[in-house]
Amino acid sequence: MTQYLDNVRALIAQQNTLLEQRNQPAAAGNGIYQRWQNPVITRHHIPVDWRYDLNESSNPFLMERQGINAAFNSGAIKLGDKYLLAVRVEGVDRKSFFAIAESDNGVDSFRFWDKPVVMPETENPDTNVYDMRLTQHQDGWIYGLFCTERKDLKQPGDISAAEAQCGIARTKDLKTWERLPDLITHSGQQRNVVLHPEFVDGKYALYTRPQDGFISVGSGGGIGWGLTESMENAEVLSETLVDTKVYHTIKEVKNGQGPAPIKTDKGWLHLAHGVRNTAAGLRYVLYMFMTDLHCPWQVTHRPAGHLIAPEGSERLGDVSNVVFSNGWIQDQGKVYLYYASSDTRLHVATSTVEQLLDYCMNTPEDGLRSATSVQARIELIERNAAVLRDL
Repeated sequence: MTQYLDNVRALIAQQNTLLEQRNQPAAAGNGIYQRWQNPVITRHHIPVDWRYDLNESSNPFLMERQGINAAFNSGAIKLGDKYLLAVRVEGVDRKSFFAIAESDNGVDSFRFWDKPVVMPETENPDTNVYDMRLTQHQDGWIYGLFCTERKDLKQPGDISAAEAQCGIARTKDLKTWERLPDLITHSGQQRNVVLHPEFVDGKYALYTRPQDGFISVGSGGGIGWGLTESMENAEVLSETLVDTKVYHTIKEVKNGQGPAPIKTDKGWLHLAHGVRNTAAGLRYVLYMFMTDLHCPWQVTHRPAGHLIAPEGSERLGDVSNVVFSNGWIQDQGKVYLYYASSDTRLHVATSTVEQLLDYCMNTPEDGLRSATSVQARIELIERNAAVLRDL
């Protein structure tokens, strides 16, 4: 018994060493944001007692009975003095669930609360839930919008055929959740739906992502915009596309809103993901755009290209060559951008509202042709010539 308990203590001590590890900024930045060296959440951060049966009588070999495959794609919010992440935790059984991790500084020492989130189900039970966006709304509630996945009963012969829709829950403290009916739209399946933090014309506003199928968006797609009278029975009758797919860009195949946008005096800052196809499969990157302060569905600035793409070890994982974000925190002008790499782990990059505004407003747009890209670069070179002469 003594040896067994010593082994349990060793497991816990090993994890505590990881949890207490201090993070540091990466050596090089690009003036827009600063990556940090270590992932902030990995599967090894999941509490030992969530994975192991710690009773010698029922688990004499101290086996990991309920293994964790990945911890990634987290919603984010600051409540009081705590930075909180609603982490997508995926078991080795492929079932995802939500769990809250907290930190005092937003860049390291994230520790999970005692138990995972108990998310109530609707009359049509979820097969899988994931990728929660958290929005602290003007109405006083914190809403969690997430993807609910179920078997597509219209295709009973296809075992892998699935249907994705937007699940909705609300809370005051991220501990007790009230499940509301799923969002109703009239444009097929929905993924990456995000609640705008303020009322628009007295209604709730949603960024949507209409698509034809579970994976493929089909001929349409893009980031949509729609209004609903309430969140208790949310229904969007009409969707307007805010940001569409574009040929030979980072968002050629599909794109979707990341977290809820950040409000500034110059407009709304948006973070999104763009997807293109390659010989190695789909490549996911993150990009930004801005919309009008008073008309959040109208894009005002579109900096060309990606903001963050997978680098180095970020390219390796369960689904390689992917970065994805559904959470960021704006705290007194500083921005903590949480992004997952390769559907495996979660990282943080930090910036400021001022830097991100400068990036969005002063980075040239994509001219959509090689010739216009060359011309924009030549203009930059010529502007820099005088500076270089004075060095």
